[in-house]
Amino acid sequence: MTKKPFNHVSLSADETLSEMYSFCRTYRRFPLPATFNKETVGQGTLGCYGTIPCEIYRIQVTHEQKSEYERIIRHFSDNRNIYSYNILGLLAVYLDIEWKRKKNFLCSQFVAYTMDKIGIPLEKPFCLYKPDDFRNFPGATLIYSGELNNFYRVTQSNLVAK
Repeated sequence: MTKKPFNHVSLSADETLSEMYSFCRTYRRFPLPATFNKETVGQGTLGCYGTIPCEIYRIQVTHEQKSEYERIIRHFSDNRNIYSYNILGLLAVYLDIEWKRKKNFLCSQFVAYTMDKIGIPLEKPFCLYKPDDFRNFPGATLIYSGELNNFYRVTQSNLVAK
């Protein structure tokens, strides 16, 4: 649909990606319902695919920003039943229409919203972000480009070896 190389974005405060968060499908076989979810490599929807091309970026944050990030993730986790996927927002983003909905997010809107709330400046309203926008995000450093399952296996192996 987007004709871009990547169509999903998640957040993680963990270099090994053992905890990733986003707005995505709740059940791996069905696109709906969708809401805030913890994503785990090799499980759920991510377990459906043997090969998942990805790019992983790092953005430096302060201790205060990381604490605020953790508070936001706790809030969404504790209240995930009141949030849902922003199906109508797909059209608004595609048409570049600014439409902020309080309880509905696309994956990219959630990531941009969270970054804004922890004090990372955005170049446009959070509701207009698409996954591809994060590939050129100011201050983001590409740390990996390749296959997600392979990245996860290597990082997990390195942890065991330590």
